[in-house]
Amino acid sequence: MQRIVVDMDGVLADVAEQFFRYDERDFGIRKEREAIAGKPELEVFKHAARHVLEPGFFRTAPVIKDSQAVLEAIHQRYEVFIVSAATEFPQSLSEKQTWLNEHFPYISWKQMVFCGLKTIIEADLMIDDHFKNLDHFKNSTFLFTQPHNLHQDAGRHKRVDSWSEIGKILL
Repeated sequence: MQRIVVDMDGVLADVAEQFFRYDERDFGIRKEREAIAGKPELEVFKHAARHVLEPGFFRTAPVIKDSQAVLEAIHQRYEVFIVSAATEFPQSLSEKQTWLNEHFPYISWKQMVFCGLKTIIEADLMIDDHFKNLDHFKNSTFLFTQPHNLHQDAGRHKRVDSWSEIGKILL
């Protein structure tokens, strides 16, 4: 059975939307997605570094559209692991596990990998929104489109814009 590893932030959890919400809360104005396209979150959201340290930031992130249903179908056909670089923000470990348990109950604790660097991960396919994780991966890769990676050439990675698109490819 093929093994697929799926990033959490920016692939399952809509962290970009969470930054928009927190930024709007702090400044009273919602940024336009087009205005931040291709720029790192820490650059465009003034308090982003503070937000990721706030209790609840990871716990209350919205779910990316169609990810629950499509990943459940993929889970039936492949060996799936959720891999998240969670050790940089220690409070995020429990928040991310709780979030996954709530929104993806078919993913067991044995399928959750919280780490620092993803370079240690071995699988047949990685789905992630950051080049820093995909570029070191030896096998097939899907670059999940997020505002921070827009206008960047996907290179050897296959760019996917939605979970619906992932489902059409893998199912």
